[in-house]
Amino acid sequence: MRDEKIGDFLDRLADRVPAPGGGATAALHAAQAAALLGMVARYSTGEKYADHQDTIDRIRERADELRGAALQLAADDASAFTVVTDAYRLPKESETQRADRSQAIASALVGAAQPPARVIAAAATIVTLAEELLPVANPNVSSDVAAAVEAARAAATTARVNVEINLSGVRDDAARAELVAATDRVDELAERAGRVTAAVRAGIAG
Repeated sequence: MRDEKIGDFLDRLADRVPAPGGGATAALHAAQAAALLGMVARYSTGEKYADHQDTIDRIRERADELRGAALQLAADDASAFTVVTDAYRLPKESETQRADRSQAIASALVGAAQPPARVIAAAATIVTLAEELLPVANPNVSSDVAAAVEAARAAATTARVNVEINLSGVRDDAARAELVAATDRVDELAERAGRVTAAVRAGIAG
């Protein structure tokens, strides 16, 4: 997926195939959000920003890390969903086969929920970085900070439904609790993203 052309990825996304789907899309939203923050940080250098350069450099480095991690999560999501579809194809003629199949499905669903849960965590970090970056960044690219948080918001809300759709089949109480905790943070994350965007728009309006 890392080296795939955008057009080819969209063709696969539109096709009648199990993956990629919404989970990979959520991860790519996060990757784009991180890339936008990296770009804003790179436009916020020089004497004018010297007092905040340590902060800006840290944000740039972290954004670059998150961009790579989110891109990997897109691939992980597609792979995890393939495991789910394989589990549903297991034989179920005998009682033993049905029990094995049921356990395989439950395990695969936990695995499928993990990448989008991690996307939510990445999106939360991106919003935090944007909150730090906006006050010290080059105002000429402030709209890209808003674009970053809006992409992060899309990543989180899209990832949330991809976690939730797997929850009904998750039997492990600890895993379920962890996944629910991940989804519970999305509304607050979205509100914070909205505040960043509102601040950018207010600055643009003068």
